[in-house]
Amino acid sequence: MLSAPLPEAAQPRKVTVIGAGVIGLSTAHELAAAGHQVTAIADQQPQQTVSAVAAAIWFPYHSENSEAADLLLARSLARFEQLSGIAETGIDLRYGLNLEGSADEDRSWAKIVTNAAEAPAEAIPPIAAAGMHATVPVITMPTYLSWLQAQTAALGVQFIWRTVRSFDELKDDADTVVLAAGLRGGELTGDDQSVYPIRGQVIRLANTAGLSDWLCYDEHPQGVSYIIPRRDDIIVGGTDVDHDFNLEADPQTATEMLSRAIGLVPELEGCEILEHKVGLRPARETIRLERIEGHAVPVIAAYGHGGAGVTLSWGTAQRVVELLGS
Repeated sequence: MLSAPLPEAAQPRKVTVIGAGVIGLSTAHELAAAGHQVTAIADQQPQQTVSAVAAAIWFPYHSENSEAADLLLARSLARFEQLSGIAETGIDLRYGLNLEGSADEDRSWAKIVTNAAEAPAEAIPPIAAAGMHATVPVITMPTYLSWLQAQTAALGVQFIWRTVRSFDELKDDADTVVLAAGLRGGELTGDDQSVYPIRGQVIRLANTAGLSDWLCYDEHPQGVSYIIPRRDDIIVGGTDVDHDFNLEADPQTATEMLSRAIGLVPELEGCEILEHKVGLRPARETIRLERIEGHAVPVIAAYGHGGAGVTLSWGTAQRVVELLGS
């Protein structure tokens, strides 16, 4: 479980971050900004990670529900809102509708969104029970990951592209290791068998319909459905299959996803299909964000975010800085 905030580190450290997805990059950025000497080691470039497949909309999907996670959520929202004022980031604040399958869905996320409001009955399709309108960050991930990597490098972070097999490899070059390796998190610690993939398949469409509002319906009777217009395309999803490592897009699944999406947003009919993509969300019953002992070098774990890696990224990074100083 996550724990309460601690004071930020006062003394500069040599830190190695394992992973260059959105959690790894955000963490490396914040550590370097706090004055630490940071190296990021990863076996995948940012654009090859599951982060690049994300739709990505700020929303706590398939992640831990706790007071501590709520803090990560709020911190990340504040940073994304701030960054939305910089065009180069690929972040936009967009209005949309989150549909609900029952009238008692968890709406705790809405407490920190300034304009979240109950959707009127006329906005709710017959297959849903209720919904919330809100304006939240929508992130065009290819643009954002390139921007974030460049910003991180500008702070002096060094990138090394290779596979880390053991923390022993890093003991001579780091005071602390931050483990942000997604699905490989449990493998590297050697004591955590609880990490598993949630397979997500999406379709990237050309936005010839000129859509700007997003729509999500996790409880759609035929399966998860979301339509996320970004700057130059629309991401349509999706799937959430536990313990499925298949990275190949399934044509039948794609057909069903698109049919669900068109049923919710008829304007999608006829939009050109640009790409099919699959990503494996690194899930765990709870986020592992803590110091762990018993290794050749001190380790801070930062993995297990499920489908909310982007959504919780900046809060996670800030928490790692705090843990480093504890």
